[in-house]
Amino acid sequence: MRILQIINRFDSGGAEKLLLETIPLYNSKCIHVDLLLLNGKDLPFLKVLKNLDCCTIYSLGSFSVYNPIHIFKIIPFLKRYDIVHAHLFPSQYWVVFAKLFSFSKIKIVVTEHSSSNPRINNFFISKIDRFMYRFYQKVICITEDVHQIIKKHTKLSNTKFEVIENGINLKAIENAKPYPIKEISNLFTDQDILLIHIARFSKHKDPQTVIKSMKFLPDNFKLIFVGDGDTKKENENLTKKLELENSIIFLGDRTDIPRLLKTANISILSSNGEGFGLTAIESMASGIPFIASDVIGLSALVGGTGILFEKGNEIDLAFKIEKLVNDNNFRIEVVNACKLKAKQFDIELMVEKHITLYKSMYDNASFN
Repeated sequence: MRILQIINRFDSGGAEKLLLETIPLYNSKCIHVDLLLLNGKDLPFLKVLKNLDCCTIYSLGSFSVYNPIHIFKIIPFLKRYDIVHAHLFPSQYWVVFAKLFSFSKIKIVVTEHSSSNPRINNFFISKIDRFMYRFYQKVICITEDVHQIIKKHTKLSNTKFEVIENGINLKAIENAKPYPIKEISNLFTDQDILLIHIARFSKHKDPQTVIKSMKFLPDNFKLIFVGDGDTKKENENLTKKLELENSIIFLGDRTDIPRLLKTANISILSSNGEGFGLTAIESMASGIPFIASDVIGLSALVGGTGILFEKGNEIDLAFKIEKLVNDNNFRIEVVNACKLKAKQFDIELMVEKHITLYKSMYDNASFN
């Protein structure tokens, strides 16, 4: 069985992180999986995957991922594989068009990674969206919330969907060693309380609230942002406007997330909504308290284990950060609950569920 994963490019988002973690596992279990990128820009995650030398990586060039020429470039690959697994828009559109234009009988599957699909609210695009989903043999949803949203949007039969929750590499996080805090920045000292926020800078995230919360915290509280993206510059400008340059550091994309988590005292994720909080699970597994905004995709995942703050409320966030630092018993209780919850999301379990799905699709294709 040969499977081709297709994604726009290898950014530092959750979907890309999952492929980075799972492709080596599939191949170690004798499931042949390769990767096709619409744009093969040599980003940090891609460099790591290349170094692992566990699969063939194809690039369609350096065109915009929205260029429809990708449809025709994908077509030759449909003859080489048994199943194509698409991730993110517009890859999921180009895969369908490639199948239709080539009259290929290949089985195609898509993973829906987000609960905030902006196409749902556009009258004309939502109609196209529903048409496109019809051609996928399976739509994998990463949470039950995502399942309900996409099912309502597409009006497809429930048999079209599979809910497979994301997983993390628990061993990598458990075995990670912290950095000396001064290795992160010369601005930091051993007496500082280090906060970490790991996420792409995009309209779906809300790093501004975390930045503003720093005005309500003592001077020994420091913050590192890990990630890159379109809104990074405006958040750097907000940091300068609030005169917080000595307290906030932007590290950009990093591939050493487990070590950074082990170095920090508290992990935060401020978001406008999540499909599945992969960072949330990694943070909860790392042995430090986790605080997240009370939004869809995080509320159910974090509630009862980590701490939730009111979306956009920097005062509420600052108050809960200080409570974790000042109340030792409370902090230990949160850490223990987080670690227990994280154990439910072992990446090995997720991979086995995907393999079961692939085999069922492959067997049906062979039979037909």
